[in-house]
Amino acid sequence: MNILIADDHVYVRRGLRELLTDAFSGAHFTEASTGNEVLTLLVGSQPDILLLDINMPGLSGMDVLKEVRQTYPQMPVIMVSVQSESQYALRCMNAGAAEYVNKNNASEALVPAIKKIMDASANAALCTITQ
Repeated sequence: MNILIADDHVYVRRGLRELLTDAFSGAHFTEASTGNEVLTLLVGSQPDILLLDINMPGLSGMDVLKEVRQTYPQMPVIMVSVQSESQYALRCMNAGAAEYVNKNNASEALVPAIKKIMDASANAALCTITQ
C-alpha cells in the first residue's frame, strides 16, 4: 500500500507515519509539506490513499482536494485536520473526501477509516472483475 501524507508540520507527518506503520506493515509512505508539493508528487505516482491536511501553505487542502477530484477521481482522500468536525467534515465530504478524521482522534479513527476505504476498493474491484 502506498500512502501520501500531506501536512505542513513534520511532527504530525512523522506521527501519522508511525501510527500507520504499526497498522499496515509493508506500507510505503511519501510525504508532502505544501499543497503544491502534493500535486507535483501525484504526477509521478498515485498513492492508494492521500491523507490531506486542510490548512496547508500555498494551495489549501480544500484546493488540493478539488484538483485531485478533477484529475484523479478514483483516488481516496482522507482529510485530516485539527478543525472541528462540525465545521469542516460535511464540507470536505461534499467536496469529494472519502473520510474526515480529526487529528485529536487520529490514533483511534485513522486506521479504521483507511481499512474501510481499502475494503470498499477491494469489493469494487471484485464487482468489476465478476461483471
